[in-house]
Amino acid sequence: MRSLLRGLRPRLMAAFLLLTVLGAVGAAGASYATARTLLLEDAQDGFMNPLVANVREYAHQLSVPPTQRDLDAFAGYLRGSSVVLYGDLRSGTGPTPSFIPAEMREMLKTSNKILWQRRTDMITPYVVVGIPMLRADGTPTGVEVWAVTELTGTQTAIDSFSTAAWVGVSLVVPLALGLALFTARGVLRPVRRLGAAARALGSGRLDTRVDERGSDELADLARTFNRAAEQLEASQAASRRFVADVSHELRTPLTAMNAVTGVLDEDAGTLPPDTAVAARLVSAETRKLTRLVNDLMEISRFDEGRNLLELDDWDLGTAVRDTLAARGWTDSVEASLPEGVAVRVDRRRLDVIVANLVGNALKHGGVPVRVTVRPGVVEVADNGPGVPADALPHIFDRFYKADTARSRSEGSGLGLAIAWENARLHGGSIEAANAPGGGAVFTLRLPS
Repeated sequence: MRSLLRGLRPRLMAAFLLLTVLGAVGAAGASYATARTLLLEDAQDGFMNPLVANVREYAHQLSVPPTQRDLDAFAGYLRGSSVVLYGDLRSGTGPTPSFIPAEMREMLKTSNKILWQRRTDMITPYVVVGIPMLRADGTPTGVEVWAVTELTGTQTAIDSFSTAAWVGVSLVVPLALGLALFTARGVLRPVRRLGAAARALGSGRLDTRVDERGSDELADLARTFNRAAEQLEASQAASRRFVADVSHELRTPLTAMNAVTGVLDEDAGTLPPDTAVAARLVSAETRKLTRLVNDLMEISRFDEGRNLLELDDWDLGTAVRDTLAARGWTDSVEASLPEGVAVRVDRRRLDVIVANLVGNALKHGGVPVRVTVRPGVVEVADNGPGVPADALPHIFDRFYKADTARSRSEGSGLGLAIAWENARLHGGSIEAANAPGGGAVFTLRLPS
């Protein structure tokens, strides 16, 4: 039961349904109690009022102390609906006094008021009425008139009303369920919109906004969400501009530095050993910094939407073979590159994707590295330890350094992110997984 009420929708429905049913039961109960009281009072009044009137009409004819004949005449005047008592005497007509509760009999002996009591100790409910005969000064004469009447008809009416009330409550349940569904849907619709917008915002779509409808708390929440999204978008735009500006500013000095380090590399053999080591270190770090700046500029162009495709028809196997040959990887990779697999791609960007995937496998995986081409698919697999399960969801994230998942990482953490962006630009995708026998598998899928 607890698992069924975990969601907000079932909890809202349960609360609404419970409140509606409780309200219906309360209303039905109150109506039943009121109707029962009114029916019983009406039945009692219809019996007692004529009886009291008849007793008062005959009271002046009764002599005290009465004889048996007086009691019988009094009971006869009351038409057999009552029994008249005086001490141990009783009228010969009327019901037997066994119906009179002992405590009522004792109370009436000293009372100057009419007593009545509704009882349910028999099969059908009934009403007992006791009327004392009073002297002129209001003291009891000892003459008592007792009457009893069954409430069978009244009880039947009460039972019918009770049944009708419970039937009405049962009919309220499906109506309440329908209203609960309608209400929950109306309440949760903006919540679902906010949830979808939050997921889109979390996935990087910072231009996501939600409608600000109404003036209630949900509308205020929507406005707060939109302001937060605007601030995030502005902050990210500023960060992107900063990275693009810094990368652009670094390109000019790096070009000069690369020219100088190229000369140092050529002359390293003629330099003293310590100087040669320093020269080669500076040259290597300069090349690494140049790659980082180039990657940052490429990422900035993706963010700004300035990367455009120059599509052409290519043979996929030939294009991959050219990428491997251009980097001297032909002898380092086991390749299955059948010809005749035609694709329409941007050749330069396909080269970047394949180079990043194969370079990543050679650098971080274990030999042999295998590259397989199938229609619309390029698969790169290595024989290394694979990617830890907790790293797989982040393997294409920017600046996610490969050495957090594997050893001997030297990259900037942008290579796989750039490959993923280029695949997405083509309308394709890249998937990362671990092979059952070990090693990582990266699968590039291109639209056919």
